[in-house]
Amino acid sequence: MMEEKATVIAINGDQITVQSIIKSTCSTCHQIDSCGSGQISKAISHKTLTTHVHCNKSVVIGDQVILGIPESDILQTAWQVYMWPIFGLIFFSGIAQWLLSNHYLAHEVLAVAIGFLGGYLGFKLAGYSQKQCNDFDWLAPKLLSVLPKTIAVKQIQTK
Repeated sequence: MMEEKATVIAINGDQITVQSIIKSTCSTCHQIDSCGSGQISKAISHKTLTTHVHCNKSVVIGDQVILGIPESDILQTAWQVYMWPIFGLIFFSGIAQWLLSNHYLAHEVLAVAIGFLGGYLGFKLAGYSQKQCNDFDWLAPKLLSVLPKTIAVKQIQTK
Protein backbone atom coordinates (compact mmCIF):
# COMPACT_ATOMS: atom_id res chain seq x y z
CA MET A 1 0.00 0.00 0.00
CA MET A 2 1.42 3.38 -1.00
CA GLU A 3 0.66 5.89 1.73
CA GLU A 4 0.66 9.68 2.00
CA LYS A 5 0.02 12.02 4.91
CA ALA A 6 -2.51 14.79 4.26
CA THR A 7 -4.39 17.50 6.17
CA VAL A 8 -8.18 17.81 6.21
CA ILE A 9 -9.11 21.26 4.86
CA ALA A 10 -12.87 20.87 4.30
CA ILE A 11 -15.72 18.54 5.23
CA ASN A 12 -18.89 18.09 3.18
CA GLY A 13 -21.04 15.26 4.56
CA ASP A 14 -19.15 12.00 4.06
CA GLN A 15 -16.67 13.63 1.65
CA ILE A 16 -13.58 15.36 2.96
CA THR A 17 -11.12 17.54 1.08
CA VAL A 18 -7.51 16.86 1.96
CA GLN A 19 -4.29 18.60 1.01
CA SER A 20 -0.79 17.14 0.93
CA ILE A 21 2.58 18.59 0.04
CA ILE A 22 4.24 17.17 -3.05
CA LYS A 23 7.74 16.25 -1.95
CA SER A 24 10.80 16.08 -4.12
CA THR A 25 13.09 13.10 -3.60
CA CYS A 26 15.98 15.56 -3.74
CA SER A 27 15.40 16.48 -0.10
CA THR A 28 16.59 13.03 1.02
CA CYS A 29 19.65 12.86 -1.22
CA HIS A 30 23.14 13.45 0.20
CA GLN A 31 24.27 15.19 -3.01
CA ILE A 32 21.64 17.97 -2.79
CA ASP A 33 24.23 20.75 -2.36
CA SER A 34 26.32 19.74 -5.38
CA CYS A 35 23.53 18.74 -7.78
CA GLY A 36 21.73 21.09 -10.16
CA SER A 37 18.39 19.34 -9.63
CA GLY A 38 18.83 19.64 -5.88
CA GLN A 39 19.43 23.37 -6.15
CA ILE A 40 16.31 23.78 -8.26
CA SER A 41 14.19 21.78 -5.80
CA LYS A 42 15.45 23.99 -2.95
CA ALA A 43 14.63 27.17 -4.89
CA ILE A 44 11.12 26.20 -5.99
CA SER A 45 8.53 26.21 -3.25
CA HIS A 46 6.74 22.98 -2.44
CA LYS A 47 3.48 22.52 -4.31
CA THR A 48 0.34 21.08 -2.79
CA LEU A 49 -2.11 18.50 -4.05
CA THR A 50 -5.78 18.71 -3.09
CA THR A 51 -8.23 15.83 -3.50
CA HIS A 52 -11.61 14.65 -2.26
CA VAL A 53 -11.89 11.40 -0.30
CA HIS A 54 -14.86 9.42 1.03
CA CYS A 55 -14.66 9.39 4.83
CA ASN A 56 -16.39 7.05 7.24
CA LYS A 57 -14.46 8.22 10.30
CA SER A 58 -14.90 11.20 12.58
CA VAL A 59 -12.57 13.99 11.49
CA VAL A 60 -12.39 17.74 11.95
CA ILE A 61 -10.69 20.39 9.85
CA GLY A 62 -6.97 20.39 10.57
CA ASP A 63 -6.71 16.65 11.33
CA GLN A 64 -3.80 14.75 9.81
CA VAL A 65 -4.87 11.62 7.93
CA ILE A 66 -3.13 8.79 6.10
CA LEU A 67 -4.35 8.07 2.56
CA GLY A 68 -3.44 4.97 0.60
CA ILE A 69 -3.66 3.36 -2.82
CA PRO A 70 -2.79 -0.33 -3.36
CA GLU A 71 0.55 -0.74 -5.15
CA SER A 72 -0.91 -3.39 -7.48
CA ASP A 73 -3.38 -0.83 -8.85
CA ILE A 74 -0.62 1.69 -9.49
CA LEU A 75 1.56 -0.95 -11.17
CA GLN A 76 -1.33 -2.07 -13.38
CA THR A 77 -1.93 1.51 -14.49
CA ALA A 78 1.79 2.12 -15.11
CA TRP A 79 2.00 -1.11 -17.10
CA GLN A 80 -0.80 0.04 -19.40
CA VAL A 81 0.65 3.52 -19.90
CA TYR A 82 4.19 2.34 -20.70
CA MET A 83 3.72 -1.04 -22.34
CA TRP A 84 0.82 -0.56 -24.78
CA PRO A 85 2.77 1.96 -26.90
CA ILE A 86 5.86 -0.27 -26.89
CA PHE A 87 3.85 -3.36 -27.86
CA GLY A 88 2.10 -1.40 -30.61
CA LEU A 89 5.45 -0.18 -31.96
CA ILE A 90 7.01 -3.66 -31.93
CA PHE A 91 3.96 -5.46 -33.37
CA PHE A 92 3.37 -2.99 -36.20
CA SER A 93 7.11 -2.83 -36.94
CA GLY A 94 7.15 -6.61 -37.25
CA ILE A 95 4.21 -6.55 -39.65
CA ALA A 96 5.86 -3.74 -41.65
CA GLN A 97 9.12 -5.69 -41.84
CA TRP A 98 7.27 -8.75 -43.11
CA LEU A 99 5.47 -6.60 -45.71
CA LEU A 100 8.81 -5.07 -46.74
CA SER A 101 10.59 -8.43 -47.06
CA ASN A 102 7.75 -9.81 -49.22
CA HIS A 103 7.89 -6.71 -51.45
CA TYR A 104 4.42 -5.42 -50.50
CA LEU A 105 6.00 -2.12 -49.43
CA ALA A 106 8.04 -0.05 -51.85
CA HIS A 107 10.37 1.64 -49.35
CA GLU A 108 11.74 1.25 -45.83
CA VAL A 109 10.39 4.67 -44.86
CA LEU A 110 6.88 3.21 -45.14
CA ALA A 111 7.88 0.41 -42.74
CA VAL A 112 9.17 2.96 -40.23
CA ALA A 113 5.96 4.98 -40.59
CA ILE A 114 3.86 1.86 -39.94
CA GLY A 115 5.92 1.14 -36.83
CA PHE A 116 5.34 4.67 -35.55
CA LEU A 117 1.64 4.28 -36.34
CA GLY A 118 1.58 1.19 -34.11
CA GLY A 119 3.24 3.13 -31.29
CA TYR A 120 0.71 5.92 -31.68
CA LEU A 121 -2.20 3.46 -31.64
CA GLY A 122 -0.74 1.87 -28.50
CA PHE A 123 -0.56 5.33 -26.96
CA LYS A 124 -4.21 5.98 -27.84
CA LEU A 125 -5.20 2.56 -26.43
CA ALA A 126 -3.40 3.37 -23.17
CA GLY A 127 -5.22 6.72 -22.99
CA TYR A 128 -8.56 5.02 -23.62
CA SER A 129 -7.92 2.39 -20.95
CA GLN A 130 -6.97 5.12 -18.45
CA LYS A 131 -10.19 7.02 -19.18
CA GLN A 132 -12.11 3.82 -18.47
CA CYS A 133 -10.28 3.56 -15.14
CA ASN A 134 -11.47 7.06 -14.18
CA ASP A 135 -15.03 5.73 -14.11
CA PHE A 136 -14.14 3.36 -11.28
CA ASP A 137 -13.12 4.10 -7.72
CA TRP A 138 -10.34 1.50 -7.61
CA LEU A 139 -7.64 4.13 -8.18
CA ALA A 140 -9.11 6.68 -5.77
CA PRO A 141 -7.14 7.14 -2.55
CA LYS A 142 -8.73 5.58 0.52
CA LEU A 143 -8.68 7.00 4.03
CA LEU A 144 -6.63 4.53 6.06
CA SER A 145 -6.38 6.25 9.44
CA VAL A 146 -6.64 9.49 11.34
CA LEU A 147 -3.41 10.45 13.09
CA PRO A 148 -3.66 11.34 16.77
CA LYS A 149 -3.48 15.01 17.57
CA THR A 150 -0.21 16.31 18.87
CA ILE A 151 -0.15 17.96 22.27
CA ALA A 152 1.90 21.11 22.60
CA VAL A 153 4.17 21.01 25.64
CA LYS A 154 4.95 24.51 26.81
CA GLN A 155 6.91 23.84 29.96
CA ILE A 156 8.22 20.74 31.60
CA GLN A 157 8.69 20.90 35.34
CA THR A 158 11.19 18.75 37.16
CA LYS A 159 11.19 18.12 40.88
